[in-house]
Amino acid sequence: MSKPTPISGFPEWTPAQRMIEQYVLDKIRDTFELYGFAPLETRAVEPLDQLLRKGETSKEVYLIRRLQADADGPTGDDALGLHFDLTVPFARYVLENAGKLQFPFRRYQIQKVWRGERPQEGRYREFLQADIDIVDRDTLAPHHEAEMPLVIGDALRSLPIPPVRIQVNNRKICEGFYRGIGLTDPEAALRAVDKLDKIGPARVAELLAQTAGASEAQAKAVLSLAEISAPDASFADAVRALGVSDPMLDEGVEELVRVVETAAAHSPGLCVADLRIARGLDYYTGTVYETQLIGYERFGSICSGGRYDNLASAGATRFPGVGISIGVTRLLGLLFGAGALSVSRDVPTCVLVAVTSEEQRAASNRVAEALRSRGVPTEVSPSAAKFGKQIRYAERRGIPYVWFPGVDGAADEVKDIRSGEQAAAAAGEWTPPRADLRPLVS
Repeated sequence: MSKPTPISGFPEWTPAQRMIEQYVLDKIRDTFELYGFAPLETRAVEPLDQLLRKGETSKEVYLIRRLQADADGPTGDDALGLHFDLTVPFARYVLENAGKLQFPFRRYQIQKVWRGERPQEGRYREFLQADIDIVDRDTLAPHHEAEMPLVIGDALRSLPIPPVRIQVNNRKICEGFYRGIGLTDPEAALRAVDKLDKIGPARVAELLAQTAGASEAQAKAVLSLAEISAPDASFADAVRALGVSDPMLDEGVEELVRVVETAAAHSPGLCVADLRIARGLDYYTGTVYETQLIGYERFGSICSGGRYDNLASAGATRFPGVGISIGVTRLLGLLFGAGALSVSRDVPTCVLVAVTSEEQRAASNRVAEALRSRGVPTEVSPSAAKFGKQIRYAERRGIPYVWFPGVDGAADEVKDIRSGEQAAAAAGEWTPPRADLRPLVS
């Protein structure tokens, strides 16, 4: 077999990086559960018609097709694609299981998703997301929108990563403002503004004219709104100073003031109102969130989401929700690339039990079993080589302790191979220092 060629956009971490990822997931999961979110996992595939009607995603969806499929392509139940986010499958799950759920329903979901994007630093075609959503029947109280940044702020603060800043906006502010200045296609205007950081204000003004029918004065007003940013509720005064009036605009300002003030009371400096944040997906209807990792702002958001009112409905019954998603693979990929995350050793093993001779391997196995029964990660040496060679094996793997079983009635001894200290020990009693028990992420 020839040497395989890596496929770009499908990251495969080293064992050390994978341990860091699992540590990060455990911390995120703990925070989600502290806030009362229950775990959920949905299938990897969804009907293609569902995936293709949720915003500008048609070029990103991966199709599922059998090798011997019909030449005309899949139809009906066979027309499936891999989900590109976790919100669309969650909305479908709520519709299918509404009779079994208690509302408001709070869930978290940590799964892989797939997008056919062009791979680049921090962007992948297969990646892990960690989502939380709150969904209710018919109406969803606005205070849930204010809760999202608190959960995410606590989750990310629990990790050994740089601080974050959550940028918040409200689609009602944008849509109400656009209607107030006479634009008839606010969704096209939102999509143009969402590209502001990528292409700059001059090109966005051109897009507003081309796709939203904006005049020069309207485009200037749209860009003036997008320039407003404040770490507190003072953004509301800046919006009113633009002199545009619309009921939806007023409603959005009121909702965003609540989000910013709630976040400031919980964690000053966590949130900033930034009215250029639009989010590209069409299903958002209220508050939207993007999160910057301080020092890595050029790579864009590592955690995004928003309020959606029309994603899940059955007849006259609607299930509005709000959710936010941490791009776990994106976050880790950026930090791995910068060498900003490390782990104290490359294996979980804390103790290597030496083997005196192959005839005595059973004795070494018994020591390992005793240590494992007390929660000490342990492996047995792969060979009965000279002790010096077994110690070097432990050093290469980063294992801090080597255990020497006693021979002819002598006591067992354990050696800290970093300091060289060696002492008698009993496998049923000895415990390593807490800092050595598991690999430490920093």
